[in-house]
Amino acid sequence: MSIFTKAFRSREVSDPSFLRFLFGNRAMAPLWLLARLYLGWQWLHSGWSKVTGDGWLNQGGVALQGYWEAAVRVPEEGRPTITYDWYRDFLQYMLDHEWYEWFAVVIATGEVIVGLMLIAGAFTAIAAFFGAFMNFNFLLAGSASTNPVLFVLALLLMGAWKTAGHIGVDRWLLPALGAPWSPGGLFRREAQPHRG
Repeated sequence: MSIFTKAFRSREVSDPSFLRFLFGNRAMAPLWLLARLYLGWQWLHSGWSKVTGDGWLNQGGVALQGYWEAAVRVPEEGRPTITYDWYRDFLQYMLDHEWYEWFAVVIATGEVIVGLMLIAGAFTAIAAFFGAFMNFNFLLAGSASTNPVLFVLALLLMGAWKTAGHIGVDRWLLPALGAPWSPGGLFRREAQPHRG
């Protein structure tokens, strides 16, 4: 057997113990609860102000239209808000096709749903993923604000997916549903004794 073959048959490299503790130990669940509640409140508050305010769900999404128009504007002097031309072209395409009318509903209700899921600790990693995706798009559109901090928190919650919702609904959802690579109790068939 060659050295090359032996190298590939060697044991898998494991994560450092502090990362295993931080992301996989249930003792860290209170820390992740605080992160979840903070992030969830930020999304819920932002989304609720859009749902109940003017220009998002009513008036045909004019608030989002204005945001996109400001983002794609290229000043004669200085730097444009959007650094990447491809993203500016993407937003311009959506503006030209008036997608802001229905996209405003998706954003406003999506923010509320992500916030509620994070606060409840239900499907925490999935909610954090969609929150991070929205943060990423806001950052690409040139809106820094709190988005970098919220983006990093969402990434950390995704990394801690096994314990981040332990003080929450995921405490029961994860064992019942499992993961795509490891089905939970609802999807596993127990071997039934054969009676004949």
